[in-house]
Amino acid sequence: MKKYVIFMFVILLSCSTKQNKKDTQQTRTDKKKQTSIDTVNNGTEIIEIFTDSLSIGEKGKSKIQIIKYRVFDSKYVLVKFYTKGFNYWEIQNTYMYECEALEGLEPEIRDFNNDTFNDITFISLTAARGANEVRRLFVYDKENKSLTSILNSEEYPNIGYNKELDCIDAFLVYGGTTTVFARIQKDSLKDFAKVSNDDNYRTVYEIDKIGKVKVVRKDKIKEDRIFTRYTNYKPLHE
Repeated sequence: MKKYVIFMFVILLSCSTKQNKKDTQQTRTDKKKQTSIDTVNNGTEIIEIFTDSLSIGEKGKSKIQIIKYRVFDSKYVLVKFYTKGFNYWEIQNTYMYECEALEGLEPEIRDFNNDTFNDITFISLTAARGANEVRRLFVYDKENKSLTSILNSEEYPNIGYNKELDCIDAFLVYGGTTTVFARIQKDSLKDFAKVSNDDNYRTVYEIDKIGKVKVVRKDKIKEDRIFTRYTNYKPLHE
């Protein structure tokens, strides 16, 4: 029954956001938060909507719409990506995920792979430790004019683009901290180095193409250096 309601609700969402081919006025950025509105029935409601058509991908020719909604006691996110046709928006990708994050979407549009085209992240999960912000990353594919979901991006809290190494980095906070350096390979992130601060020691690792981990240095550090994020591992830059 629940799966049927989810299916019907997604169909209603698709219909309610269907693009009119004669309407070209939807090219402006329209960032809206709609909390507890558009109730389809007692078991479903739209929580939040985000739309952008000026910044994502090929600017002015790409559009993204993210809809966060509730079905009974579960929350989901629907991601729809469009490219501009002659006089209409043509859908290229549709993704749907379960999303139990307590926070709002808080989308961030920026270039995460240094190809001059903007990508996007949004909060998709609430981490056990509040210092870890977990986001799902979508990267614009300029060749196919589509949006690629990075499958393991939720494993990289506090994700960001690292200019110094031209890569993705992440910052994991637990009893200690680890800065992870990774590169985008197709639809996944793959680590190549990391710096861990644990038990008053800082350990620098390199990871080869087959996933073999090598310790390249280990230093004793003061306790107040444990929560340090790095921008490089060789040489070390904070």
